[in-house]
Amino acid sequence: MSGLDGNLWLMRKRRAHGLDARFVFVNCLSRNGSSMNDKSDLPWDSPRFRNWVAVTKACHAVERAAAAALAPLNLKPAQFDVLVALHRHPGMSQHDLARKLMVGRSNITMLLPHLEKRELVERQIDKKDKRVLRLALTDGGEALLLQALQVHAALVEKVMSRSSFDECEMIGKQMRKVADVLDIEPDHEVRQRRD
Repeated sequence: MSGLDGNLWLMRKRRAHGLDARFVFVNCLSRNGSSMNDKSDLPWDSPRFRNWVAVTKACHAVERAAAAALAPLNLKPAQFDVLVALHRHPGMSQHDLARKLMVGRSNITMLLPHLEKRELVERQIDKKDKRVLRLALTDGGEALLLQALQVHAALVEKVMSRSSFDECEMIGKQMRKVADVLDIEPDHEVRQRRD
């Protein structure tokens, strides 16, 4: 996943956990010494608030566009996220997958049967611990993921086409700062690029 793609993915996962623009905005203000105790101190005039609203609007627009783009493949964004994670980290347990995607285990429990039924994902018994089931993509899952990645990459390219390389890097840097404020563990590759 590219830096921006990963950051948009993180934003989508945060929203799924109820961490929306208002929470992040209030959290950012409180960490920087500002407060909104005075009723006349509304957020509308704050550049942080205005820009955060712009980021969340863009994120929602990309989410809708991604859902529409993946629909011909009979794939939803959450299913795409599972396929990507299992491609990048084959053999993950269901628990590890939930942590990687920043969702509850119950979300994964609901997603996996559909993917298994379509023969895109399979569970394999861990060779060292028979109690643990490992998840892996099937050949069909790999093939579908490659198609979906082309669709998704084209969307990201379209969305970012009006931004220079430096602007793309700045966006990624800022979104990683947001993840740090919320103590969200970014993907290992993203962490490596930061260091």
